[in-house]
Amino acid sequence: MKIRLKDGSEKEYDKVMTVYEIASDISEGLARMACAGEINGKVVDLRTEVTTDSDLNILTFHDEAGKAAYRHTTSHVLAQAVKRLYPNAKLAIGPSIDTGFYYDFDVPSFDRAALDEIEKEMKKIIKEGDELTRFTLPRVEAIALMKEKGEPYKVELIEDLPEDAELSFYQQGDFVDLCAGPHLMSTKGIKAIKLISSSGAYWRGSEKNKMLTRVYGTAFTKNADLDAYLVHLEDIKKRDHNKLGREMELFATVDVIGQGLPLLMPKGAKMIQTMQRWIEDEEERRGYMRTKTPLMAKKDLYVISDHWGHYKEGMFVLGDENDENSEVFALRPMTCPFQYYVYKQSQKSYRDLPCRYGETSTLFRNEDSGEMHGLTRVRQFTISEGHLIVTPEQVEEEFKGCLDLAMYCLKTLGLENDVTYRFSKWDPNNKSKYLGDAEQWEKTQSRMREILNHLGLTFTEEEGEAAFYGPKLDIQAKNVYGKEDTMITIQLDFVLAERFDMFYIDANGEKKRPFIIHRTSMGCYERTLAWLIEKYAGLFPTWLCPEQVRVLPISEKYHDYANKVKAELQANGVLATVDERAEKIGYKIRETRLDRVPYMLVVGQKEEEENLVSVRSRFLGDEGQKNLDTFITDICKEIRTKEIRNIEVEADK
Repeated sequence: MKIRLKDGSEKEYDKVMTVYEIASDISEGLARMACAGEINGKVVDLRTEVTTDSDLNILTFHDEAGKAAYRHTTSHVLAQAVKRLYPNAKLAIGPSIDTGFYYDFDVPSFDRAALDEIEKEMKKIIKEGDELTRFTLPRVEAIALMKEKGEPYKVELIEDLPEDAELSFYQQGDFVDLCAGPHLMSTKGIKAIKLISSSGAYWRGSEKNKMLTRVYGTAFTKNADLDAYLVHLEDIKKRDHNKLGREMELFATVDVIGQGLPLLMPKGAKMIQTMQRWIEDEEERRGYMRTKTPLMAKKDLYVISDHWGHYKEGMFVLGDENDENSEVFALRPMTCPFQYYVYKQSQKSYRDLPCRYGETSTLFRNEDSGEMHGLTRVRQFTISEGHLIVTPEQVEEEFKGCLDLAMYCLKTLGLENDVTYRFSKWDPNNKSKYLGDAEQWEKTQSRMREILNHLGLTFTEEEGEAAFYGPKLDIQAKNVYGKEDTMITIQLDFVLAERFDMFYIDANGEKKRPFIIHRTSMGCYERTLAWLIEKYAGLFPTWLCPEQVRVLPISEKYHDYANKVKAELQANGVLATVDERAEKIGYKIRETRLDRVPYMLVVGQKEEEENLVSVRSRFLGDEGQKNLDTFITDICKEIRTKEIRNIEVEADK
């Protein structure tokens, strides 16, 4: 058989060979580095036999799939170590993830001392160097094996698999785990490991299920790479918005108010106000008409839109559905049905389209409690929401305009290089989740793909991520821990105009159904604030800062001049304060720096006599004395143009 390698070269063999044997034949060094294989585009185990002519790629830790196999094997070592130290622990799942791996256990939580002990046992297992062997069992025998070992979660997983699924297991020493693989050849291939943390996690991600203990870890092939990653983790902890945002008094949460219901403190509220005014002004400049609609509506509205049928579990329902005398309401999870009725208040012709509605919308979604996190996953939030009612001929141009607005927002915030683009499609194998038929979906998705290609956008495609009424473009970003969230979305809706009996009169005087584009310009304000905190480590661009200048008089004698400086700054729209405390100037300077204020102006006798300010900034340090009017001109320009002055460099220091 002929084996074509990644570099285009070929190998010929007159017998069946495993991926590992072929790697060894190519190079002993390659075999030592091999983590998995890829046969004709499919990732496979190193033990997989190659029986026919094939394209083969030997995957190492430098390949994402190879890295995943390496770390997945390490998760099995973690599970084996836990079972040795805690024999009564029950195994759940243990996948590799972007930053390493985790394993869920039904066992009391682990503190740092316990994690250190488990890590020590893992290193012992690695040193033992047991080979990993793969075997399969019929369904009945597989269930019997896991019951015998007292692993109820594994039994549940097996029972949920299709009847004809191949049930594979991997064994290392006395440890056996249900697993599809792939894995390393032996545990001795693992070189550098670290258990990072332990937390709670619901079985299968549902708060209706039992809370398990999840252990996170990471693994590398070199200690130097592990050490560098651990340094990176320390930086992440400093940037984590859930920690830093509270320290900076941007937001808070209170138990008696509820999970996912953050309090925006004055500084955080000021930042969101700044962004909101900017977005609303920009949308108006681009032809959007502003609406303001109710925060709740009768059930009847959501029945028409079919949110009641497809999204009810994610809504906060008010009233008793079982009481025929009770009027049932729900807090709105989105604004689209309301804006459709704004459109319907008067008859529209093709000359009135496109019709662009924008609203700063406060929405409510009943997220699972296990999903709550800081400002990124909340139950009440505000978004820059908009709906465009357009003719079929206008779809591409208006979609392009929505994307242009989104990219303008990202660029202005300095986030344009931190996103990826996902074309979210329906799942044809789960049609009950969606409105419309297969022909409508395929036609609309083809149109949207065509638009994205015309725009020259690089994107991935993902089945099952569409809205129930149409496909969408999701602009994705990751937080400091690598978890991906949707920041901005643009959706193409081909069904709701029919359900709401929306129409326009075309050039021939006939009624026609419009298309609807659902979009956000910047997305959720709370989630964006979290993103900005982590991006800039709290060192925001000046225009976004809740305090842009702090005036520091060197003694009480100069309070009047300091307040005069503040008044002139405020008269020009600059957010300024005065520190009048009876503290030494060095102490005031240090505190201002810790508070991440972009500019501090030190004033004393000379400054007062000559209308000067001594400028210290986050960007250049001591900038020397400047005429007050000159400083005001400079900072106003920086704020007006939304300049980003080396923030990333400063944030990394």
